[in-house]
Amino acid sequence: MASTAAPIATMPAEWRDFYALTKPRVMSLVVFTGLAGLLAAPGSIHPVIGFTAILCIALGAGGAAALNQWWEADIDAGMKRTAKRPLPMGKLRREDARDFGMILSGVSVMVMGLAVHWLAAIILAASIIYYAVIYTIWLKPRTPQNIVIGGGAGAFPPLIGWVAVTGEITLMPVLLFAIIFIWTPPHFWALALFVKTDYAKVGIPMMPVVAGETATRRQIFAYSIALLLISLVPWAIGGTGAIYGISALLLSGLFLALSVPVAFREAEEGDAMKPEKRLFAFSVLYLFALFTALVVDRMVLS
Repeated sequence: MASTAAPIATMPAEWRDFYALTKPRVMSLVVFTGLAGLLAAPGSIHPVIGFTAILCIALGAGGAAALNQWWEADIDAGMKRTAKRPLPMGKLRREDARDFGMILSGVSVMVMGLAVHWLAAIILAASIIYYAVIYTIWLKPRTPQNIVIGGGAGAFPPLIGWVAVTGEITLMPVLLFAIIFIWTPPHFWALALFVKTDYAKVGIPMMPVVAGETATRRQIFAYSIALLLISLVPWAIGGTGAIYGISALLLSGLFLALSVPVAFREAEEGDAMKPEKRLFAFSVLYLFALFTALVVDRMVLS
């Protein structure tokens, strides 16, 4: 493992540095899927309570991201993709990032419990612990299955949003959780294929580093098939209408089609890896589009 260490902060921190700790681009997807779960759930919720629930999801995700960067500051310093984050750049003290993450996490859970209800708060707390502890500290440095098991961390938001409205865990929000859980490996492994040298340099056992590119590509294809199947289950059980069902079929079919050139080709030295980059880019759009279809379907049916 590379011995690169994050520099000690030598300059005063700005609000932008703390904001960067929350991983805003990742948070936008978390907030969106949480909002989609809330809007697609049966029943109604007061707009102020609904806004509070989504705010708590955002704060919880930001807190978990800050704790992730606090723990991985030295690893981030050794990777080209993450070297310009606030901690590797020496813009923040590590203990400030830790305290910021803990405060955001604690506040998000307490406000969710007091303003919405405690089941949603418990699930939110579980999501924070899952990402900041189970994935970041335990799984990521130890196993190439880190992103498979750790995928649950990003799958909680629609479940939390749904529970915020209904107050109970039923099959539909569990299926929304499962969709993101299955989506995560092909999404992340597509990225890992073209940044694998970064992970190898810092000793993180991502699938392409440990099992090789061929095995990773085949697993991307297998998970893409599974994603197509699981995305259609909400429609098959009558939990959604045709708007969602047809959208899921088209979007997941395109996801699978884009995974084919990734799975069945041999990348060469200096390869631009365009199929991998196309799949990664579409995988982000895929989740936004699928959950948009879910919400539109719900609004039309209601």
